[in-house]
Amino acid sequence: MTPEAGHYLHKAHQCLAHARAIVALPIADVAGKEAYLAGYHAAEAFIFEHNGKPVRTHKGVRLEFARLSQNEPKLREFVAFLARAYELKSVADYGVGPDVEVTLDDATAAIATAERLVGCIAALLGAAAPYPLAGERPGA
Repeated sequence: MTPEAGHYLHKAHQCLAHARAIVALPIADVAGKEAYLAGYHAAEAFIFEHNGKPVRTHKGVRLEFARLSQNEPKLREFVAFLARAYELKSVADYGVGPDVEVTLDDATAAIATAERLVGCIAALLGAAAPYPLAGERPGA
């Protein structure tokens, strides 16, 4: 795995840790957003490993991940997740009004799927499991 892909994967694990902590508070909208960002950064790791360069927009990441996932059956199910989870991010960032919210169930489901996505990409890229977070020692 390239160092750059490793950095994206590291960020994905950080976002997962944040999502787990925040959903326990419970602050569903921020937890859902962090779950999306975990998937986004994991997708960036996969893209960088295959293309040697990052994609700079959320839409670009989703499109390039969808294209690359056509050749990797283990990732196909996660293409739709990135699109759905982006909506959680959008609601967290911009949603207003009583009918616009991220529920605790939405956030919990997004976290579970993001965990599977990050784990799948880590395995495909041959990353140590789990990839250590900042300040942690491997295996700690």
